[in-house]
Amino acid sequence: MPLFDMPLDQLRAYRPEREEPDDFDAFWEGTLKESADYPLDAQFDPHDAALSQVDVYDVSFAGWGGHRVRAWLNVPAGARGPLPCVVNYLGYGGGRGLPHEHLTWPAGGWAVLVVDTRGQGAVNSRTAGATPDPHGGANPQSPGFMTRGILDPAEYYYRRVFTDAVRAVEAARTHPSVDPARVVVYGGSQGGGIAQAVAALSPDVSAAFIDVPFLSHFRRAVEITDQDPYKEIVRFLSTQHDAAEQVFRTLSYFDGMNFAARARTRALYSVALMDTVCPPSTVFAAYNHWAGPKEVQVYPWNNHEGGSAVQVGVQLRALRDLA
Repeated sequence: MPLFDMPLDQLRAYRPEREEPDDFDAFWEGTLKESADYPLDAQFDPHDAALSQVDVYDVSFAGWGGHRVRAWLNVPAGARGPLPCVVNYLGYGGGRGLPHEHLTWPAGGWAVLVVDTRGQGAVNSRTAGATPDPHGGANPQSPGFMTRGILDPAEYYYRRVFTDAVRAVEAARTHPSVDPARVVVYGGSQGGGIAQAVAALSPDVSAAFIDVPFLSHFRRAVEITDQDPYKEIVRFLSTQHDAAEQVFRTLSYFDGMNFAARARTRALYSVALMDTVCPPSTVFAAYNHWAGPKEVQVYPWNNHEGGSAVQVGVQLRALRDLA
């Protein structure tokens, strides 16, 4: 795919007006208060993954609505004292997979909590999930998750996902191997969009690593890319002709730009200039609204894979500095 979005100098200055509902803060304050009515009840069961250098725990905790969310906690074996921890959110369609797939952060001396995304990890994915989504929106929907409950912010799928993600940070902090003052949120694509939201909703995290993030600047995304998952919204609107105003109102409660404007922690972004899934202008739209200290790694010749292993090396060095 050739370059299709703005030139880099324009991207660096691209800071569009945000479409933000007046009750954005009240909506999320109420959502998190409601979730707090359910005891977190984080459980860490030792798991034999045949890894001599990593201790593994099969984790569950109460997410949105008290629904159980599954995760893996991998901790360097024999580590002394509470460790810093990466809370890892996953790309679209993926599940937590198996413990041996998540060894990078423990190799760097960090614990990692790999969090399932409810309802995902069962279709078109190489990594299995173990967390259902018992609650579904009542409206007609395009296949996938993007339009599930999209006519009502209170029913929208990502309200549950973002709440689960905040609760995951709380769960990680309850384990004795984790230093609650040194938690970093991390993800790519959908996981990057989730980390972006959590950095605003859990403002005391130490940093946010946000790679080629999804779930930002929805209106532009659906206008310039024909790739899923954004195209799920287009397919929905192609038959639900009177729904556009309500769809974009709902999405405004979940737009990464609005979370970025509230985030104060350190952010390390990455963006790929040939990314047809999460167009670079949608990434820079959020990045340029980020209210805290920030830097961005730019990969001019890459599509949605972004910087891949090179970016992980950048993050490992950043973690070493944070530790």
